[in-house]
Amino acid sequence: MTTLWIFIALFLLVSLVLIWFPHFRQQKMLQTEEAGVRKQTNLELFNNRLATLEKELEDEQLDQVEFDALKKELEISLLQDMKQGSSDESLVTKMKPKGLLWPVVMSVAVLGISGYFYTSLGAYANLDKTEQASPHAGMTADQVMQQRLQMMEAQAKAEPENSQLLFSLGHSYISANRYDDAIKTFDKAMVLVGTHAELLGPKATAMYYKANQQMTPAVQAIVDQALSLDPEDPSTLLLVGMDSFFTANYQKAIDSWQIILDSDRKDVDRSAIINAIDSAKMRMQADTDEMPNDAAHANVQNTAKTVNVEVSVSDELAQQVGSSDMLFIFARNTEGPKVPLAAVKVSAKSLPTTITLDDTTSMGGDVKLSGAKQVEIIAVLSKHGTVKPQTGDLKGHLAMVNVGDTAQLIIDTQVK
Repeated sequence: MTTLWIFIALFLLVSLVLIWFPHFRQQKMLQTEEAGVRKQTNLELFNNRLATLEKELEDEQLDQVEFDALKKELEISLLQDMKQGSSDESLVTKMKPKGLLWPVVMSVAVLGISGYFYTSLGAYANLDKTEQASPHAGMTADQVMQQRLQMMEAQAKAEPENSQLLFSLGHSYISANRYDDAIKTFDKAMVLVGTHAELLGPKATAMYYKANQQMTPAVQAIVDQALSLDPEDPSTLLLVGMDSFFTANYQKAIDSWQIILDSDRKDVDRSAIINAIDSAKMRMQADTDEMPNDAAHANVQNTAKTVNVEVSVSDELAQQVGSSDMLFIFARNTEGPKVPLAAVKVSAKSLPTTITLDDTTSMGGDVKLSGAKQVEIIAVLSKHGTVKPQTGDLKGHLAMVNVGDTAQLIIDTQVK
């Protein structure tokens, strides 16, 4: 906006200079011309009077002495008139400016036209309006979701044969918990492009959530059909792994998710799948008291550099735990920088539970749990899906635990 005002000021300045400069120049020329005319008149009068005196001298009407005296008087009179003309500013001060109306009218016209075009075509009306930082500012997450769904629905109505749009709309319906609409949308997409595993998988997921996360015969039939078409379909394998995890069939969950990793698919969140596999392996160890037999845990099993944490919620806060809450457990070294050495994320549905922290659950980098002697354990039961405690979340804390020991941690504090 500052740049705009600078350009406006420069435009007006140039316009006014072009209007008023010729006017003042003309006035100066007129004044100069007037002064020159007066001088010329005085000279002509002097020459005429001198010629008359010379004629009278020639006709012997004047003698030489009289002629010289009158000539001297005439020269003195000329000098006085010239001096008076140069110092007399009466012509300048009393003379009214000529043509003043024209530059005034032009100046008013330039200012008026500039103001008119700016208010009509510019952004004058928006000067006092505060620009919103985001088109969704002030809206809740549900309102943003509903707005996006309405836009996608309108686009799908305008483009009924856009299968990719229907695919995206179906996933959005799942996110909005509109499972019936999601199932119908995936069916419409399959009518257009045929039956494919990448459409059957999300349809089975919508049916699974509609059945309150139960692997019903109908859902299982869709899953079997999808895997028969593509044994490595990620959406179907994610569903199989998730259901197996919730039903404590951890080995099946690990196998399903490992297939996704081995397929080298680029359209999946590999870090999230790896974390899910590690969580399933920790659950297996907690249930069987045996470390899963794989290369990632072999070193941990030999060195016993682990911390087992038996996590529970106090009776006073038990009613505050929701089925969608997430439990974050992480360990930090009691010496040196307070950097998390290991962390695990599990669903609150598993409480009470035993969590095993070791080098396979490290946060990455060179600092690992096996390099510490004592750690502090922090548990956050999050209602917002983030590890940073927020108002309403529940917390628990152990100030010091020896690496290799088993500790009991009770979540007994609500974040205010």
